[in-house]
Amino acid sequence: MTQQLPKNFSFPGFVKLIRIQNLLIIVFTQYLTALFLLEGIRVFNLELFLLSLSTVFLAAAGYIINDYYDVKIDYINKPEKVIVGKVIKRRVVLFWHSFLNFAAIIIGTFLDWKIGAIHFIAAFMLWLYSNQLKRLPLIGNLIVAALTGLSISIISLYFGQRPVLVHIYALFAFAISLIREIVKDMEDWKGDANFGCKTLPIIWGIRKTKLLLYVLISGFYFLIFYMTQFLENDILYFYFSGLTLFVIYFIHKLSLADTVKHYHFLSNFCKVIMLSGILSMLFFSEVLYSFF
Repeated sequence: MTQQLPKNFSFPGFVKLIRIQNLLIIVFTQYLTALFLLEGIRVFNLELFLLSLSTVFLAAAGYIINDYYDVKIDYINKPEKVIVGKVIKRRVVLFWHSFLNFAAIIIGTFLDWKIGAIHFIAAFMLWLYSNQLKRLPLIGNLIVAALTGLSISIISLYFGQRPVLVHIYALFAFAISLIREIVKDMEDWKGDANFGCKTLPIIWGIRKTKLLLYVLISGFYFLIFYMTQFLENDILYFYFSGLTLFVIYFIHKLSLADTVKHYHFLSNFCKVIMLSGILSMLFFSEVLYSFF
């Protein structure tokens, strides 16, 4: 039986390549940030639309180049999900990576040259991460987590409102993203090890990596309560207290995890925790205004 040649372009394959569900989360988070944490921003705001669109283009380009460089590793870790060279030709994948990055930088520069510069740096860091940094311990994880937080902070940076409040949520996203990235390294360690990667689970082992996660999660836990004390609001205190139940459940599942399936579940559960925290913008925006 002959192997099927990859197509020049496959829309279903492209949608999977750019992680459309993650892009929708970015849009959702940015719009919540602008509509409920800032003042005077409406849903049909052209500047917000263009800022969110350019951020999504950057993220999509990042996912594309990540899969491009990881194709051999992915054939080991998740062969059924490989798109590059299997569904869409490699040169077509590279075209879309370049096009989306170029479009993001142009849109960002149209809005403000500072946003354009931030987009250019972010695009470069995403390429560098995929090419080199993700194969190094912790550095790549920190880069992705920082860019995740930046996707929230950039709303305040552009509109010039409530930087403290917005950056608190950006820090929250950074913390959860960092934990998730390390969990994903634990999920993929076998394939990564075969190609000379030096991620934390490979150089430290699973047990020590779990210990690091416990430390990071504890730091995150106390950070949340520091934030609520800083806001001096009982409603938020109880809200984030409830959120820590998710964190405790996560720690329990992490302590028992020893298979790829377990780590994949934990990676997705991090998204649940992040979305739960982000949704507090919707429920408590009016309360928060009085403190900032």
